[in-house]
Amino acid sequence: MQRQNRAMIIGGIDAGKTTLTDALLKRQRKRKKIKTQSLIYDDWIVDTPGEYTENPLYYRNLMATSLEITHVLFIQDATNRKSIFAPGFSSGINKLSIGVVTKADAEQADIDHAIHLLKKALVRGPIVITSAYTGRGLSEIADLMKLNSMNEMKKYTESSESEDIIYHDIMQS
Repeated sequence: MQRQNRAMIIGGIDAGKTTLTDALLKRQRKRKKIKTQSLIYDDWIVDTPGEYTENPLYYRNLMATSLEITHVLFIQDATNRKSIFAPGFSSGINKLSIGVVTKADAEQADIDHAIHLLKKALVRGPIVITSAYTGRGLSEIADLMKLNSMNEMKKYTESSESEDIIYHDIMQS
């Protein structure tokens, strides 16, 4: 039996990680916003608290969790002008990287800037523009999660007709 791929979602506080998790798992969004306090294993997703990414003291938790996953979703809120990821941050986690722009439907969203910030954090990988509320980009993430190599993800991205996905490779930038 083939093992199901599993993703760890990392990003800043209030970046939309739990909302994206709910949308990807096709769950109705909880009415009351609840702060993620610890790792939450839910089906094929591991939702992490924003503090784990924002505070280097917690990086060991991300590293330990990365042993249990195949993909990492790097979340950048399109309404936040700042990134919490250091340049090349993805190189520190040896898993398949997927950049995800969240809140693309927000009135104050700056999608181009969010993509720019993700390109700094990711060494290589697809970047998907999403909205948990409209469903934008969710099918692309689900498709990418079925793939088992960066080459497969690059081919998928290059053959996709969707405007919600691009492929980034620092060596080709």
